[in-house]
Amino acid sequence: MKRFFIYVLFCTATATAAAQVTGDEDKDMYNKGQQRDQQTIDEAVNGWWTQSMKTHEARIAWWQQAKFGMFIHWGVYSLPGGEWKGQKVGGYAEHLMRVKKITRSEYLQLAHGFNPVLFNADEWARTARDAGMRYMIITAKHHDGFAIYPSAVSDFNIHDQTPFKRDPLAALSAACKKYGIKFGFYYSHAFDWEHPDAPGNDWEYNNPGGDKNLFGGREWFDHHPELLPKAVKYVNEKAIPQIKELLTKYHPDIIWFDTPHKLPFSENLRILKAIRETDPNVVVNGRLARNATRNYGDYLNTADRPAEFAPVPGTPGSTDWEAIPTTNESYGYSRYDNSHKSVPFFIQLLAKAASKGGNLLMNIGPKGDGAIDTRDLAILKGIGSWIRQNGESIYGVKQSPLPLQNWGVITMRENKVYLHVFNFPADRKLYVGGLQAAVGKAYTLAGKKMLNTKRMGPDDVQIDLTGVAEDAANTVVVLEVEEQPKAGQAFFVAPNIPITRLLAFDAQLQGKGFGFGDGKADRYYVDGWKLPAQQLVWNLRTMEARSYDVVIKYVTGTECGGNYKLLLNHAAAIEGKVQQTKGGVITEKIGELKLKQGLNTLQLSPVTITGTELMKLLEVQLVLPATGK
Repeated sequence: MKRFFIYVLFCTATATAAAQVTGDEDKDMYNKGQQRDQQTIDEAVNGWWTQSMKTHEARIAWWQQAKFGMFIHWGVYSLPGGEWKGQKVGGYAEHLMRVKKITRSEYLQLAHGFNPVLFNADEWARTARDAGMRYMIITAKHHDGFAIYPSAVSDFNIHDQTPFKRDPLAALSAACKKYGIKFGFYYSHAFDWEHPDAPGNDWEYNNPGGDKNLFGGREWFDHHPELLPKAVKYVNEKAIPQIKELLTKYHPDIIWFDTPHKLPFSENLRILKAIRETDPNVVVNGRLARNATRNYGDYLNTADRPAEFAPVPGTPGSTDWEAIPTTNESYGYSRYDNSHKSVPFFIQLLAKAASKGGNLLMNIGPKGDGAIDTRDLAILKGIGSWIRQNGESIYGVKQSPLPLQNWGVITMRENKVYLHVFNFPADRKLYVGGLQAAVGKAYTLAGKKMLNTKRMGPDDVQIDLTGVAEDAANTVVVLEVEEQPKAGQAFFVAPNIPITRLLAFDAQLQGKGFGFGDGKADRYYVDGWKLPAQQLVWNLRTMEARSYDVVIKYVTGTECGGNYKLLLNHAAAIEGKVQQTKGGVITEKIGELKLKQGLNTLQLSPVTITGTELMKLLEVQLVLPATGK
C-alpha cells in the first residue's frame, strides 16, 4: 500500500543534502504517540476536536481556492545571513543560533543591531500579489525564540531588543488586506532556544530535544518523564500565551507550526485546543498535532524543499496538502547560498502541486535590512508574468481523473481541462490520452488562440499546435469538454515526446516494506527495497509500437547492492546490477525495449539483494533513439 510523502529519509552524498546540516529538519514531523497521550486524544476525539471539524470545510475554503502563497522566514538571523564571526555557516541560515551554539546573551547583542530600515510592508505584499500569491505566512517567532512583534509575554522581541521599535506584523497585516491577500503566522511552538525550560537548547541549558540527543533523544519525554514539567511550564508561560496574543491581536487567517516531535503529543493537542477555543475559524497546518492515526490540523504538509510529490492517501480531492519549497536551499536569508532554482522550476512545481490537489507555499528570506533579495525578486517576477496569463489553470482547480501524461500534467475546473505542457512536441502535435469526452473547444490559455482537434480513436485526442508560441516553462492548452472525463489508470506515453519519465512515486508498489523519500531533488525515491517479493509496476498505454532506450536513475550507497530485472509484459527483458559506491545518484542506460501498441506493463523486480536494500529508485526513463524510430 502506498504511504504519504511525509515519511522522510536522508540520503548522504547527494547535491541537495550538502546544503543541509544535521538537525535543520526532522525525518517525520509528527508524533509517534504513547499511552500517556491517550487521555488527551480521547478528550479531543470525543469532544472539542470533533466539534471543531464541523466547521473545517468553511474555514479552509479560501485556502483550497488560493493554491499559491508566500512563505517568509525573517528575523534576527537574517542580519548575519549565514555568517558568524567572519566564517560561513552552512545549512539553514535561520538555524544560526543552534549551529554555532550561541548563548542567549550573545544572541541579544546580535538583536541589538537588527534595524531593518528598508522594510516596506506595502512593497512586500504588493510583490506577493504581483507574483500571483494569494496568502502570506511570516515567522512571528522562529526556533530562536525571538518574536518579531511587540509581545507582552516575553521581552525577547523586536520592540524591546532592537532599535527598529516598529511592528512589522501589524504593517504586513494591513498591507495584505489592502491587496486582497490572506495573512498569517509561522510560530515555533516546540523549539525555543532562548527559553530555559523549552526543548532544543542543549549548549546553554542542557535541555532535551537538541543535537546532543540528551535524555534519550527524540523520545526524551518517554525516557525521562520527570523533565516534562519544565516543558509544560514553557508551553503554559510562553507558547500558548504568545499564540493567543497573535490570534487576538492580529486575527490571522492561518497559523503555521513546525517540529512537533520536540514535545509530547499531548502538549501539541493542548496547544491546538487553546487555538480552537480562541479562534475557531483560523486555519491550522499539519505540523502541530499529527500522529500515525490522524492529522488534527486542517491539512497536511510535505517535507521541506520538495522537487517531486509522492502520492497522497485517499481518493482525489479528499486530502488537502501543501508543499513548502524555497528559492535556494535555505529558508532564512543566506548571503552564501547561490543555489537559486529557475523560474520554470517553480512554475512547473506549482502546476504539479495543483494537479495533485495541493498548494504551493513558496519561501523567500528577506535580508536583515528589510530588503528582498534581488534574486528572489527576479524569480517572483518571472512566476508573476506566467500567472497573469495562466492563473485560471491554477486557482481553484482540482485533480483531473485523466491518466498521467508524458508531456506534462493536467488540472481541471468544471468543464475545462487545463493541459500543462512542459515538454512541447517538436512536431506540434499534442496527444492527450484517455480522453473519451467530446471536446467542444480547444485554445491556448495565453492569447486564447483557437486550436484544431482530431479524435484518434475512442480514447485519444490530437491537438494541432501549429502557430502556438511555446512557453519555455509551461504552455497551457484549454479543452472545454461536453461531459466529465472518465478516470484512467494507465500512464499515457505519447509517441512524440523524447523522454518519458516513470517516477518511482508514480509506480504501483507491490509487497510490504516500501517507503518514500522526502521528494527533494535526487530524493524522490522509493526505498526500503529489502525483499524479493517487492516490486514496482507501471501500467503504460501507447498509440503505436515503438522502441525506446531504457535509462534507470537511482540513489546508491554502501548499504545498497544486488541485481534487478525489468520485465516488459511479464517477459524477461533487461537485467542489471546495482552499482555500489559510497553514495550518490547513478544514471545509466541499461538496454532497449519495444513497447507494443496499446497496454504495456513494466515490472522492476529484484533478482538478488546483497545489501541491506537493493537501491533507492528515483525513476525509469524511456528515451526515443536519436533516429526517432
